Amino acid sequence: MSSDSRPPFRIGQGWDTHRIESGRPLILAGIRIPSEFGFAGHSDADVLFHAVTDALLGALALGDIGVHFPDSAPEWKGADSLQFLQHALKLVTDRGYELINVDTSVLLERPKLKDYRPRIRESLAGALNLSTANVSVKFKTGEQVGPVGEGRSCEAQAVVLLSALLQRR
Repeated sequence: MSSDSRPPFRIGQGWDTHRIESGRPLILAGIRIPSEFGFAGHSDADVLFHAVTDALLGALALGDIGVHFPDSAPEWKGADSLQFLQHALKLVTDRGYELINVDTSVLLERPKLKDYRPRIRESLAGALNLSTANVSVKFKTGEQVGPVGEGRSCEAQAVVLLSALLQRR
């Protein structure tokens, strides 16, 4: 451990899920995907930004997105999830860490997302102030099993690595 007692690295894992709902926009990492449905939620229901936000908060042992942005709070109704991600990133730097990389998976039966990977990856990298070389975005289906496979929900998973910033003397 460094002399300031901060661990040199911290790893966080995040997960989020939202029900599929007709008439809602399908948003992943701030990118609108053409679809006849989107995700139900109090905010814009950006499941990918939510999972990464939870991973960042988890790496710092600061709870989850619901602790910081409760869905019972009217000010977050319809909110852009980029705000949540920016809040978590500020906490990372305020505590003397920097984000090194992120690995994500989006689990959705349809629509197929592979053609949107570059835009989603670039948007996520931009939101995190990272090079796309340090941002992984994978897409999986539920193979027609469970809520994702039956087309009832979408899930996202994220893992982040934080590194302690060197102390200036």
